[in-house]
Amino acid sequence: MQAVTHWAQRRLGAHFHYAWVAVALAFLIMLITAGTRATPSVMMVALEESLGWDRISISLALSINLALFGLVGPFAAAAMERFGLRRTVLVALFVLAVAVALSNWMQQRWQMSLLWGVLVGSATGVTAMTFGATVVNRWFKTRRGLAMGLLTASSATGQLVFLPFLASLVESSGWRPVVLSVAAAIAVAIPFVFLLLPERPAQVGLALYGEPEGTPPAPVEARRNPVALAFSVLGRAVKERDFWLLFFSFFVCGATTNGYIGTHFIAMCGDYGLDPVKGASVLAAMGALDLVGTTASGWLSDRFNNRVLLFWYYGLRGLALLYLPAAFGLGYFGLPVFAVFYGLDWIATVPPTVRLTTDVFGSRDAPIVFGWIVTGHQLGAAFSALLGGVLRANLGTYTLATMFSGVLCLLAAVMVLRINRQGRLAPAG
Repeated sequence: MQAVTHWAQRRLGAHFHYAWVAVALAFLIMLITAGTRATPSVMMVALEESLGWDRISISLALSINLALFGLVGPFAAAAMERFGLRRTVLVALFVLAVAVALSNWMQQRWQMSLLWGVLVGSATGVTAMTFGATVVNRWFKTRRGLAMGLLTASSATGQLVFLPFLASLVESSGWRPVVLSVAAAIAVAIPFVFLLLPERPAQVGLALYGEPEGTPPAPVEARRNPVALAFSVLGRAVKERDFWLLFFSFFVCGATTNGYIGTHFIAMCGDYGLDPVKGASVLAAMGALDLVGTTASGWLSDRFNNRVLLFWYYGLRGLALLYLPAAFGLGYFGLPVFAVFYGLDWIATVPPTVRLTTDVFGSRDAPIVFGWIVTGHQLGAAFSALLGGVLRANLGTYTLATMFSGVLCLLAAVMVLRINRQGRLAPAG
């Protein structure tokens, strides 16, 4: 593998840093992860009709998925320090491909909870935002915001690439061909990671992007038990008020994106007479807009006050959600307007949150601390996925859940203004 990466760097030449290859590989992995995680929302109605399951049962499995996706994050970051980035990601991709493929034969509710809840949730927790933050901190000295914005945008691109195709496949052939297609896409990524993803810039004879050539590599700490490392970093972080502000604001982020809109939007469209393909197309359009919005957010986070950026992101998202129940009845000025405003803002919160985490806790601890903050994100997502399903089943409408999500965002907009008010910068090491 090392010979391949050295050859690739030589072919790229001295003016193109291999850090951007690492970002491209991470983008591919996170794109496939996002597509995998979006798949159950496309299959929700088909599973109800094919297997006779109710929406609460499906929402419970997805809630487990979302919770584990977040809970695994800090341990994944610590495992990358202990066992290596490439090895950890390869194991996660293998587990993910096998679990998704096996779900083709599921018949019972507990099987969905095991495969899509426990296994897919855990594996995607390794290959998502915490993985992206680890790559950025290992490879970049400057342009970290832009790099993290690009990686975060992979979630949007994953929806753009996967959702319309998967929704059409569900409509024409049912849900089982969908899971086999997704499993095949995951398997395709494995050889790229094996051959082309080094652990650190020093393995290809480079300094970090933005460091002068010849800068000695930062010392790598002795490898420690990943569980102990994750909890030791958490023990230091929880003593800081900023950790809790970041944690609970990201809880709201997860509750109002992956948890609610990501899980229930296509089914919500069905309540208003839109078929799954049209609902998935709207969601994919929001994904395309978020590709622009989140990349721009990364660029902005390198240049402007990140607390203020988060204030606007959460505030505008809250207003968009409060508008959503009315949007379905306003024709051209309804759902398309919501899609534009919500899409540009979908996960634009990630680059400023990563930047604030690094500023407060330093580049050494930041990936693991961010992993714990992502836990808050996914606990919020799990809470909202289950609550949305319960309210829809009992009230026959998503309106109350939508309004609740909007109010949460407005509260988060106020909360984030108190993060790192001293403007401190933690030591890099």
